[in-house]
This record gives sequence, C-alpha cells and structure tokens, in this order.
Amino acid sequence: MDIGFIERTLRTAGILSLLVLIFGSFYYGFIPSLSVFTGLIWGIVNLYFLSLLVRATIRPDDVDKVGALVILFIKIPLLYLAGYFLVTSILFDPILLLIGFSVLLLVIVLKAIGRTIMNLDHISGKERQGTVNGA
Repeated sequence: MDIGFIERTLRTAGILSLLVLIFGSFYYGFIPSLSVFTGLIWGIVNLYFLSLLVRATIRPDDVDKVGALVILFIKIPLLYLAGYFLVTSILFDPILLLIGFSVLLLVIVLKAIGRTIMNLDHISGKERQGTVNGA
C-alpha cells in the first residue's frame, strides 16, 4: 500500500460520516445519528494524528523528535480526554459512539480488500526486480 492510503481512507470516512449524519437523522433521528457521526469523526482525528506520529518517527532520515513530541502532547491528552467526555456525556450513547468508531475500521478493511481485488498494489516481476536492484 502506498502512503496515500491513509489520506484516501480519511477522505472516504469523512464523506461516509456526512452521509451517516444526513440519512441517519432522517431514518433514526438526529441524536443517534449524531452519536455515530461523532464517533466516526473522533476516529478520523485519531487516525490522522496517528499517521502524523508515524511519519514523524519512522522515516529514512533522522527522526523528527520535536514534531513527534508535539503530536504526542496533542494526541494523547486532548484526544483521549475528549473521548472520555464523549463516552460519559448524557447526549451521546456509548454504543453508538463505538459503532461510529468501528465504521472507520470497516472502511479501512473494505478499501484494502478492494485494492487487493482490483490488483492496484500489484507489482510485476520486472518492477520488483528494478526496485531490488535500486536498493
């Protein structure tokens, strides 16, 4: 998988979250669909900060220690504190928040299966040989 997989997953999940909010509020009511929407948005923000952290720490050149620490100080306290308040809130149902968060994982799995079925990440033997020789 290429580096753009996470961005495409985040974009797809963002569009899906808007569809859940619009159509879910029509069929199931605004508050339950807002709970699923909020769980999905929380998962999107979590995955975004996780991808930033991985890019700051796992790179061919030296590690961006300052950037990684800034991302950690933003991600861990703020994001998980917000998650705590979402779960303990009276407005949101914790089960629906969990469903919203799990939808992001479902999007990742379905996108990976789709890329595998359509052979989008397949490297032919000639290209593979070129990359090994180039290394």
